[in-house]
Amino acid sequence: MGFADQRFNVNLSILFTELPLLERPAAAAAAGFTAVELWWPWVDSPTPEQSELDALRKAIEDAGVRLTGLNFYAGRLPGPDRGALSLPGEESERFRANIDVAADFAASLGCTALNALYGNRVEGVDPAEQDALALENLVLAARAADRIGAILLIETLNQPESPRYPLVSAPAGIGVVDKVNEATGLGNAKFLMDLYHLSMNGEDLPQVIAAYADRTGHVQIADNPGRGAPGTGTLPLEELLDQLAKAGYEGFVGLEYKPGDRPSAEAFDWLPAAARAAR
Repeated sequence: MGFADQRFNVNLSILFTELPLLERPAAAAAAGFTAVELWWPWVDSPTPEQSELDALRKAIEDAGVRLTGLNFYAGRLPGPDRGALSLPGEESERFRANIDVAADFAASLGCTALNALYGNRVEGVDPAEQDALALENLVLAARAADRIGAILLIETLNQPESPRYPLVSAPAGIGVVDKVNEATGLGNAKFLMDLYHLSMNGEDLPQVIAAYADRTGHVQIADNPGRGAPGTGTLPLEELLDQLAKAGYEGFVGLEYKPGDRPSAEAFDWLPAAARAAR
């Protein structure tokens, strides 16, 4: 096995960001990839103009790549925010306004994975109040995902880089997955296993894979330290992905790493060109 046996997609919100958004799908295709994923591209607007949605859809279709993952509105990301769905008031309302917009956009491109970032703790607000609001919004998101035949992803981040984000361990993320599935009865909430974030938290990655591979809906990677391409740090990513495959994970592996001080097109030398097209 090895990297050549995985199904990779490129996250166009962290790679190829030196290019305008509408040029990134074609750049990923030129690098040999056939699948991409995105954070919500309009950080200031959960409900962009239809013309903007149409332009991005056309750019993806014209590039001949498949959109395999999309985040719901998450506030300013990249930036200080880590999601909106647990934030009382305006941000929660913006998340709710985005749910059907994001789901419909995903459906128009055959995308079947929607990621809902939980959101930071808010000073002066009872964490239990935020968790109750989060569950309400995640139930709405899970139902919208189910409507289009998609899964809802719950992501664990890392405490050093996201100190106010409450889901900073695999068990914490799985706990929310279980609560959403119990509340909806749909079973379409899944864990987003980001090996970079989990490693930053000091978790035992082989143990996490063994425990949760069967409840994982998507995997993302970057090396650690540095959040760079595989081989720039010390994580045994090839071995970990092999373990995931042996445990039955057959989904995409999102390349969510920083290209460093080089153009993104040059940040894939660790992966043979012939292995970049998703099978």
